[in-house]
Amino acid sequence: MTDKQASKAISYYEANADAYLNALKDLVRIPSVSFDGFDKTNLEKSAKAIAELLKSYGFDHVDILKADDSPPYVFAECKHIEGAPTLLLYAHHDVQPAGDPSDWLNPPFEPTIENGRLFGRGTADDKAGIMVHAAAVNAWIKSVGETPLNIKLLIEGEEESGSTHLKQFIQNHRNRLDADTIIITDTGNFDTGAPSITVALRGIVIADVEVKALKQSVHSGLWGGPIPDPVLALNKMLASLVDDDFRINLPGIYDKVAPLSEAAKESIAQLPVTARNDFCMQAGMLAGVELLGDKHPWEMNWWQPTLAVNAFCASNRKDARNIINHSAWARVGMRLVPNMDPNEVAQNLKSTLIDQAPWGVLVDVEIKAAAAPWTTNTEHPVFAAAFHALEKGYQHQALAIGAGGSIGFVEPFVKALGGVPALLIGIEDPYSNPHSENESLSISDFSKAIKSAIFLYDELAQVLTR
Repeated sequence: MTDKQASKAISYYEANADAYLNALKDLVRIPSVSFDGFDKTNLEKSAKAIAELLKSYGFDHVDILKADDSPPYVFAECKHIEGAPTLLLYAHHDVQPAGDPSDWLNPPFEPTIENGRLFGRGTADDKAGIMVHAAAVNAWIKSVGETPLNIKLLIEGEEESGSTHLKQFIQNHRNRLDADTIIITDTGNFDTGAPSITVALRGIVIADVEVKALKQSVHSGLWGGPIPDPVLALNKMLASLVDDDFRINLPGIYDKVAPLSEAAKESIAQLPVTARNDFCMQAGMLAGVELLGDKHPWEMNWWQPTLAVNAFCASNRKDARNIINHSAWARVGMRLVPNMDPNEVAQNLKSTLIDQAPWGVLVDVEIKAAAAPWTTNTEHPVFAAAFHALEKGYQHQALAIGAGGSIGFVEPFVKALGGVPALLIGIEDPYSNPHSENESLSISDFSKAIKSAIFLYDELAQVLTR
């Protein structure tokens, strides 16, 4: 292929950009939540809609597949060139629950455009990822007649609920997944208009802790004083997990945290931000709230372990009564960095919580998740090709960034496919609100991401055939 042919594909995309955006809106209208308790027929409807779309876009083989009782996956191939390199593209069609509809400016599954952004659940995470792949392939086929290399596309149906069946799916269909490079479109850009490749993900440990002291809640006036309060006990336990500088208090937790590499230092130095002010603004911090730590905030977020209380329950606002609650519950989440073993950290967190329990209260700690961190070596030539393609598509310097979040399937997925290079390229930005109310997508970045994908297929065809 040539730059001239890539330009043809770009021109075709630009002439049909509204149609691709409308196709994204149609996918967003399907409430494909994979969590328990939600209508699973919507996942079937979503998979069928995607399969029909991919067939109409020129994919040769499109199948809806499952692993045991998993939600539906969509697998498609676009193979035209014998002996050419192969890309495996990944996105997911399931979405998070909408949350409280009253907190949305518009209904969550009615896509709405405001101020250059498309609002709706799944717009950024991750139905835009599906459309970037599909539109780029379609633009190549419609303008040139074929893609510059062979394409496989895997659309998962349960990423938001933990990719429970992905390992089994890979085992069942391993012979269909061989590729020279994986492109995973489920991450974000450092800022709107600033294309980024994620080269590190933090791992995660999630623990549920419940504290009990009574068979049932009792009147706080009649019984208060000699009876330990489980809510206060749990709060003391949680507070003990960090010191006054917000460093984690688990024994030996920092022993395996490696010093920041020169490559990581360089990537942080290249970030187009005023470190503290921009970080606070993007996070939505309120005036007067302190930013913690003595390091660059993105170093803290990408390359240091962190701990958060994700949820806390003891009675509720509506039913608040003058009682001593019989129990209190919390979910604790930890993010891990390279060299930290998630199973070791999980046991450390569990034993520390139990050891810190006061007044003889009963404590139950259940580990809900333990996933390892992931990093990649950017010396492979596919990374230089990807940076170049992103810069052409966005007309902006491409950045190598870490991610404070976790995508637990990346490390085992890459390992199962023989360790081929993985490019994590997404479309979210700091204002996308994935998982929260009013999720949105920059329409400008959606367009630039598709153009970058068109260029990227051409760039990778060249470097992978050398």
